[in-house]
Amino acid sequence: MRGPARASYRPVTQRLEVTFLPGLGEIVADEIVERLAPARPPRPVPGREDALLVDHAGRLERALSLRTAVAVFLVLTFDVPRPKSLTSGEHLPRIADAMATSVRLGAARTFRFEAAGHDSSVFQRLAAELAHATGLVHDDAEGEVVVRFRRTPRNAPQPGATRAPTDQAGWDVLVRLGGRPLSARPWRVADFPGAVNATIAAAIVRLVGTQADDRVANLMCGSGTLLIERLLAGPAATAVGVDIDPDAVRATQENLVAAGCAGRATVTRADVTAAGGSWRDAGPFDLVLADPPWGALHGSHVTNPALHADLLRVAHEVGAPGAHLVVLTHEIKVMERCIREADAHWRVRAELRVFAKGHHPRIYVLEHV
Repeated sequence: MRGPARASYRPVTQRLEVTFLPGLGEIVADEIVERLAPARPPRPVPGREDALLVDHAGRLERALSLRTAVAVFLVLTFDVPRPKSLTSGEHLPRIADAMATSVRLGAARTFRFEAAGHDSSVFQRLAAELAHATGLVHDDAEGEVVVRFRRTPRNAPQPGATRAPTDQAGWDVLVRLGGRPLSARPWRVADFPGAVNATIAAAIVRLVGTQADDRVANLMCGSGTLLIERLLAGPAATAVGVDIDPDAVRATQENLVAAGCAGRATVTRADVTAAGGSWRDAGPFDLVLADPPWGALHGSHVTNPALHADLLRVAHEVGAPGAHLVVLTHEIKVMERCIREADAHWRVRAELRVFAKGHHPRIYVLEHV
């Protein structure tokens, strides 16, 4: 005799907002599709150039595995005219549950609001009620569970439009998942002035791809961000980091240990532009990564033209035929002039501009000729 039929499990679809550095949108969308397999492609948040909406039916932990994203927020939409209405017993539990989910995913038991007028009496009351409902402490400055509020956009303005969208109704509450932005890598135990943003490094790795037999060199490696993100993305036959600064070498070594990659790479103190050097013995290299100094914290605008030219020369000397060179630089005019002068050695395969904290660096992917 058959027993009772089991109800089929249907995962709950939740709306996520994935934020990223402007310029990396296509790369982030590709990673979302690859890792989360949403039922429909990620779509831009109306009026934003740094966020994508994703309908996610899997475990939320998986969303936190995104390496090119800055942060992931759980989006709750409420058909209410103003934030004051969110204090009702009908809506408050949904917000409290999302905050508890963030704590489950690693956030400390503190929260803060990000909203215009977050210090108003309405938001202070909402904070008190959420603190009571969740047991979390409201810390307006350092709270780890970040809760954002915004009007729910229905229609974004079209390109060239002069008026803001008027078809808006309700409010969105966005709760950041986990206690830190995804861009704040846990392996970064040794910081270094001017270190590459880790999400840019992860995007670079996705641009060039990974092969298990890659021989990788990270020239002017700083604290090792490019090298570590490459190793975390997949195995490599050889991996070398090189920097002239002993503090940079030490920082890279410490970060490699924290990332669990200490045995997979060697780090050498050397001037990469000088002739010779034992680090070259590990080549020829299939992938050369570089983030040359640009004169704000390291290096000099005066010497950067020669430095970029030397970088292209040395990378060609140590690169295998068909190798890729990826350069992240703020010296756009200098780099483009150097590329033109080295067109017999390098062919441009991709170029991508990124916007990060007031800076506009550019990623160049070159192929060894």
